[in-house]
Amino acid sequence: MDGNVSRLVSNVEQGVTVVHFTDAKVIDQRNINQIGAELMAMVDQRGVRKMLINMDTVQYLSSAVLGKLISLHKALRTNKGVLRLCSIAPPIYEVFEITRLNKVFDIHKSQDEALQAFRLGG
Repeated sequence: MDGNVSRLVSNVEQGVTVVHFTDAKVIDQRNINQIGAELMAMVDQRGVRKMLINMDTVQYLSSAVLGKLISLHKALRTNKGVLRLCSIAPPIYEVFEITRLNKVFDIHKSQDEALQAFRLGG
């Protein structure tokens, strides 16, 4: 890991852990591994069960990040949790469509819309 520098910022809103990336370009493998470890620690160590990843700051994403998100999605489901994504830039959303991950993940246009989905559907 890169010292104690987190690649994520998180806060809790309406009982949901909202996560933002600190980097606009998430492409460095070491950073991606750190992000994956941080996200999994939220589930495994902190007991997070409702997570929203807000991607509003992300302009470029390595496909390796998709693997981390899939692992996180599985871990949350195993623990009866829910993962939602929001504010994905159109070029990045295109990758979700091409890989059909837009069918796997619950993706919303805005953070407010995603938080509303948590209120309605858990």
